[in-house]
Amino acid sequence: MPQRVFSQALVYRACVRQAFIAIVGGLLLAPALLAADLKPKTTEAFDKYVAATHARFANELKPGGVFLFVDELPANERKEDYGKLKAGEVLVEKRDTSTPGVKKDIPDGIVHHWVSLVFVPGVTLEQALPVLQDYDHRADLYKPEVIASHTISHEGDDYKMFMRLYQKRFTTVVFNTEYAVHWGRAGEGKMFADSISTRVAEVKDASHPDGPEHPIGHDSGYLWRLNTYWRFEQRDGGLYIQCEALSLTRDIPYGLGWLLKPLVTSIPKGSLTAALKRTREVVQEKSKQASSGN
Repeated sequence: MPQRVFSQALVYRACVRQAFIAIVGGLLLAPALLAADLKPKTTEAFDKYVAATHARFANELKPGGVFLFVDELPANERKEDYGKLKAGEVLVEKRDTSTPGVKKDIPDGIVHHWVSLVFVPGVTLEQALPVLQDYDHRADLYKPEVIASHTISHEGDDYKMFMRLYQKRFTTVVFNTEYAVHWGRAGEGKMFADSISTRVAEVKDASHPDGPEHPIGHDSGYLWRLNTYWRFEQRDGGLYIQCEALSLTRDIPYGLGWLLKPLVTSIPKGSLTAALKRTREVVQEKSKQASSGN
């Protein structure tokens, strides 16, 4: 390539890079453009999607239901995926609940729906439960994404918990969130835990997490809802841990979906994968400590 053409190519790439940074920075970082309103029609559409997903869960939790998502695959694919799990891989897959009158594309919002699965060898459900139900130490388990956590109340199989979430992607944001968590059994060696967000409030200044919050539903729109559905099955000499996550965020500004949507939609997938990896690590570590008496 002639030197002049090569130089022009470098300049062009640099300009494209700077334009990309400027667009992302201008749309996602500028305070004046961050504000987004959670509209009633968005909430209604998301709630319908969640209800349809819950209906699927009800069938899956029945005796003979598909408890882990890999079990609905054809036999050869199922065998391959179980081999990957035994080798230590984290399986992650995009989900989509489609029923008459319900769809994933909702007005003025984006539904992020993923499921992930790991295998923890040599661990029993009994050993894992004290770790999984310790909501006072979620900050230790999932830092830096969780910077504070505590149990608000606990009665039987029902918990209410608080978590302060920290995200640093395009910009740094902090959320004060609360959840209603219900635990249940789905058969021998099988348990589930549904964690439904009841409050998501963005802190105005991320550098002061204890400071004032934006009005709920009128903020950056980076996170409006976050539900996680956990399943635990003890077999094959260990414990399978599955998490299906459903979250709601603002929509992408018109005309920029091609540029921003791949970035925005990749964040929930990455966060879920990291959470499952960390859960596996901590469950293994705590079970070893318990076995050794430390």
